[in-house]
Amino acid sequence: MPTTHDLEQPGATRRHFLKASALAGGGLLLGLYLPKQARAGQAAAAANPLAEPGAFSPNAYIRVTPDNRVTLVLDKSEMGQGVMTSLPTLLADEMDADWSAVQIEQAGAHAAYKNPQLGMQATGGSTSVRSSWLPLRHAGATARALLLQAAAQRWQVDVAACRAVSGMVHGPGGQQASFGELADAAARLPLPRDVRLKQPAEFRLIGQPLARVDVPEKTTGAAVFGLDVQAPGMLIASVAQPPAFGARVRAVDERAARALRGVHSVVRIGDGVAVLANDFWTARKGRDALQIDWDAGPNAQLDDEAIAALFRKAAEQPGTTAWKVGDGEAALEQAAAAPGARLLEASYSLPFLAHATMEPMNCTAYVQKDRVDIWGPTQAQTLNQIVAGRIAGVPPDAVHVHTTLLGGGFGRRFEQDFVAQAVELSKAAGRPVKVVWTREDDTRHDFYRPANLHRLRAVLDAQGHLQVWAHQIVGPSIFSRVFPQYVKDGIDATSVQGAIKLPYAMPNAQTRYVMCNTPVPVGFWRSVGHSITAFTVESFIDELAHAAHADPYAFRRQLLLHGGDPRALRTLDLAAQAAGWGRPLPAGHFHGIAMHHSFGTYVTEVAEVSVNPQGNVRVHRVTCAVDCGHVINPDIVRAQVQSAVVYGLTAALLDRISLHNGGVVEGNFDKYRMLRIDTAPAIDVHIVPSTQPPGGMGEPGTPPIAPALTNAIFAATGKRLRELPVRPDELRS
Repeated sequence: MPTTHDLEQPGATRRHFLKASALAGGGLLLGLYLPKQARAGQAAAAANPLAEPGAFSPNAYIRVTPDNRVTLVLDKSEMGQGVMTSLPTLLADEMDADWSAVQIEQAGAHAAYKNPQLGMQATGGSTSVRSSWLPLRHAGATARALLLQAAAQRWQVDVAACRAVSGMVHGPGGQQASFGELADAAARLPLPRDVRLKQPAEFRLIGQPLARVDVPEKTTGAAVFGLDVQAPGMLIASVAQPPAFGARVRAVDERAARALRGVHSVVRIGDGVAVLANDFWTARKGRDALQIDWDAGPNAQLDDEAIAALFRKAAEQPGTTAWKVGDGEAALEQAAAAPGARLLEASYSLPFLAHATMEPMNCTAYVQKDRVDIWGPTQAQTLNQIVAGRIAGVPPDAVHVHTTLLGGGFGRRFEQDFVAQAVELSKAAGRPVKVVWTREDDTRHDFYRPANLHRLRAVLDAQGHLQVWAHQIVGPSIFSRVFPQYVKDGIDATSVQGAIKLPYAMPNAQTRYVMCNTPVPVGFWRSVGHSITAFTVESFIDELAHAAHADPYAFRRQLLLHGGDPRALRTLDLAAQAAGWGRPLPAGHFHGIAMHHSFGTYVTEVAEVSVNPQGNVRVHRVTCAVDCGHVINPDIVRAQVQSAVVYGLTAALLDRISLHNGGVVEGNFDKYRMLRIDTAPAIDVHIVPSTQPPGGMGEPGTPPIAPALTNAIFAATGKRLRELPVRPDELRS
C-alpha cells in the first residue's frame, strides 16, 4: 500500500513537500513547499491592474476557509480536456471533502508548479492526471489527517474514533464539526509524517461520472477565454506576417493605415508589421491598408514537390537506429530467401497539418518598468516567463502569467510567437495590448505537424508468420527546433515514438530515423509522432495480414499473444467484440481495425465505413476500447476519446497543408476543412477496468483512427491508401 512517505524520499520533486499554516482571519492553508523568494511576489501582485480582488499570488496550495469552502489552485491549463474536474476530484476524494464546496482558482506561473514529466510548468503530453495522481492525493490525505486530529483534540477522543465524510468530521456520541469549523485549529498542528492513501475500494468520487465544473460558465458565456480579456486603456493589434517562410519586410508605406480613425500606431516587430487600434476591426482594416514590400527570402520557390523530393533524397541515407530486435534488418535477405517466404515493401507519406484550434491565437500583455503581466490561453507558462522576460528586459520571475481558458490547444499554444508579439507591442506602446490573429493568420503561420516519408519492409515465412520488420522514417525534427539538447545521436524521440518497442512479436526488427528538416516550422500536434507512426505501422500490419491470407484482427491477436502485452490484447479483443467483428454488417459497410499504445494508454479502434461509386467515404461508426489505467472520471475519458477520434478523422479525411511560392495555400475553413456534425460518425467508447496508474487521455485516441479508416477503405474497395488525406478520385469505381 503506498503512503505519502514514499513521495518524500530523495529524488521527489519540491512540489511534493507540504506545509500547513493558518490563514489571516482563520482557516487552513496547505501549501506545497516553496523557497522564501517565492512569496516575494505577493506584494507585487497587489499592483496587478487586472487582478481580481483577493486573487492569489503564484503559489500551490489547498485552502480551507471557515465558511467550509475548499479551494484548489490549479496549475494546469484547461483546454477542454477536463482538468478543472479531474484534478480536484483527486484532492476531494482523499480529503473526503464536500464536492459541492470545492472551488478552483487558476495558478500563476512559478517554478513550484513544474510538471515533473515535462520539466517545466506546462500542460501537454497527456501528463496532467499522470503527474498529479499521487501529489494531489497526498495533499488531500494530509489535509484530512490534520482535520481529523483537530477534531479529536477538540472532543478529547482518540483520532481513530473520528471519521471524515463529505466535508464533515464525525466523532463519538454523534459529535460532528465541519471542515471550516476545524480549519483554524488544523492549521496549527504539525504535519503528520505519514498518511494513508485510500485503496480503490474506498474511493467515493474517483471513478464516478461527475459533471464537469467548467461547463455551466462555458454554456452561459460567462467563462473567460483569451479573446475575452479586457483592460483599461487596452489596444488591439493585428499583425501582417510574412507571406513565405523566411520572408522579411523590405519597406512599408503606413500612411493609409495611420489615416484611419481609431488607429493608434503602426509598429514593426520581428518579421512583421502591426497596426494598433482601439478595436479589432479597425486594427484589421489598418493592417489591410498597409503597403508592404516583402523580401521573399530564400524559400520563395518552396512547394509540395520540393518537400517530397527532399524526403526522397534523404531516404537514400540509412539513418540512425532507434530500435533493434534480434538481427534487425540484417535478417531480411536470409529470411526472404527461405522457401515460401514473402518480402513485402511499402512507402507511406503524410502531409504537414495545422492545429486549427477553434479560438485563434491571441494574447494580452502589459509591460511596465519592473514587471510584465500576460493574460492568455497558454500551455507553457514557464516559457512565457522566459520569452517575455527576455523581450521586456526583466527577470523571468517578474513576469506574471494569468492563464485563461483555452479554446483548444493540441500543442499549438505551447509555442511563444503570439505571446512574444503581445509583449513586444506592449513594450512599444506603453499600454496593455491584445494581439488577435485571424483564422488565415492561424492557418498560414502555424508550427505544423511534420510531413513524413516512411519506408517499410517485412518478411513473412511460408506459414504467414512475421519474421523481419524494417522501418525507415524520414522527416523533420521538432526537438531540434525547440529543445535541441534532447536530440541524442541523431534521434528525435518524438519522430520515432510509436515505431519503437512495438507490442507485436517480431523476432527481428529495426527502426531507423533520417532527420530531414525543412523551412516549414514544425511543432507538437495532438499525439505528436504517434499520429504519424500509428498510421504507417498499423497500415503495414494490415498489409501483412492480407498477404498472409489472415483476418486482420486475428493476425494482430496472434502477434500480441506472442508479444506478451496483455493490456494491448485486452483492448484489441474488446474493440473487436464490441464492434461485432466478423459478424454481418449492413450492405456496403466494411470494418477496419487498428491498435496503438501512447502516453501510457492502449487504444484499439474499429471503423465501420462505406464508399460510394464516386469515391466518397462515409464513416458510420467508430468503436473504441481504451485501457487508460485507473479512471478518474469515465465521462471525461469518453469525451476525450470522442474528441480525439473526430480530430484524427478530420485530418485523415479532409486536410493537408499545401505549399506554393514558399507559403501556405490554405487559409480558412473553406480549404482547411473540419468534419461536420452531419458527417461525424457514432463513436462508442468501452473502457477496460484497470488498477494500473492512470495513463494519458487527451491524445491516445487520435493515433489509431487514421489506419482504422484506411484499413476499412481497403476492405471496401481493395485499394490500399498509403498517403493522406483520403482522395475520392483514387477510390472511384
